[in-house]
Amino acid sequence: MRTPRYDVTAIGNAIVDVLAQADDALLEQHHLAKGAMSLIDAADADRLYGIMGPGREVSGGSAANTAAGIAALGGRVAYIGKVAADQLGQVFSHDIRATGVTYNTTPLVQGVSTARCLIFVTPDAQRTMQTFLGATTQLGPEDLDMDGITSSKVVYLEGYLWDQPRAKTAMRDAAITAHKAGVKVALTLSDAFCVARFRDEFLELVEHHVDILFANEHEILSLYQTEQFDEVVPRVRAHCEIAALTRSEKGSVVVTGNEVHVIPAEPGVRVVDTTGAGDAYAAGFLYAFTQGRDLWTCGRLGGVMAAEIISHYGARPEADVKALAAAVLAAGR
Repeated sequence: MRTPRYDVTAIGNAIVDVLAQADDALLEQHHLAKGAMSLIDAADADRLYGIMGPGREVSGGSAANTAAGIAALGGRVAYIGKVAADQLGQVFSHDIRATGVTYNTTPLVQGVSTARCLIFVTPDAQRTMQTFLGATTQLGPEDLDMDGITSSKVVYLEGYLWDQPRAKTAMRDAAITAHKAGVKVALTLSDAFCVARFRDEFLELVEHHVDILFANEHEILSLYQTEQFDEVVPRVRAHCEIAALTRSEKGSVVVTGNEVHVIPAEPGVRVVDTTGAGDAYAAGFLYAFTQGRDLWTCGRLGGVMAAEIISHYGARPEADVKALAAAVLAAGR
């Protein structure tokens, strides 16, 4: 087998994030589902952008955040996601490349504009996301860099893409091609509402095409239609090789075969903004995994990365995460 060119190739919705603080009254006034991601059209995107307070704009999207986190840790990572040939598309392309991520997806020249996610952050650090998918809806099998995918250790798929039929086909093609080349396939469930929309399809995908599953507690409970976390463990271990399940202040649980690793949350963290916490966890986990570390250490580094992200606004690391990782990897278990 040839030497992998990338540790991870990530595939997801290429989105520019717009973050601003808000209160619960504003969410109620505009009928926004708190803590969830809702899809909106271009008109709603313009209307809601107009009522947002002062904010900041950065390249985002779940898998793109994970890719940037892996790159910040020193990993070799590529990203596949569709933007338009417009100003926001240029912002996204420049930002993600500046993090050290390889990004070569051809932009959309005509049609819809680059996607954006309007993120309302309430004082309790919950994030309410209103997403206009724009050019991401045009991602298709022709955008896949199969040579890059087959020369990666892991291909990482973003569950949000399942909302788009052509992207769904691309994800399946990527997973099948990756497995034929001996590449691990990882999937993040992305959002409990997304799981509810495509539960049967996600279950089939997890059982037949996924090696590493990432999900938070709400998402995994939705997948298996239960309210008891303990009921999830035996079911998910029968479906995929590894499941990394995050539980907010309870830390995370990593399941594989007969092993269950319970990793406590990092202590003493002041929660400012939970945007991108799951993305950061996946970044830490996958970086350690592709460096050949044991699963407990993978989960621990995932938790450290998530703790760094929730301590400030925005979904990209601000601390020296290489130093944080070095301490975790040196300590081992």
